Amino acid sequence: MLKNLCKKMFGKSIWVYHCNTGACNGCDIEILNILTPFYDVERFGIKLVASPRHADAMLISGAVTRPTLPLVKRAYEAIPNPKLVFAIGSCATGGGAWFDSYNVTGGVDKVLGVNYYIPGCPPRPEAILYGVALALGMVDQQAAPVELKQMEFPIDMYERNEAWEKRNVIYELLK
Repeated sequence: MLKNLCKKMFGKSIWVYHCNTGACNGCDIEILNILTPFYDVERFGIKLVASPRHADAMLISGAVTRPTLPLVKRAYEAIPNPKLVFAIGSCATGGGAWFDSYNVTGGVDKVLGVNYYIPGCPPRPEAILYGVALALGMVDQQAAPVELKQMEFPIDMYERNEAWEKRNVIYELLK
């Protein structure tokens, strides 16, 4: 339902406002990397804008700290409705390594309503581009095969028995 609504609201282009709320700049580098000619997101209609008043969506990186909390809220309120919020990176999704420190209020979802989470520390530029394209309805949602999700590590090489061989067929494919 959200995908169809985004298709209708944003049409063929989306202008994004990037907000750093206390990140280590790892996610910021990857966000700026998708603007380079190698990825060239402007061909998909995704454009970075300098003012939240011109934006359709907000890309937030970093755990929300106490000093940046009122500024993030003000920037969010400046974006006209309808708007999307993307939490980019481990810090924005749940606070990252600083989730329980005194100066961090937590992930973005503690402050604002987040529409899409793009995990990673930092997430690859392809993941960020895929997340925004998924929100716009440009691509279909994809998931990893069940065998890849259920890999068990570490592998005890001394207990390789018949049950182990049946359960972990994917290892043969990866060799």
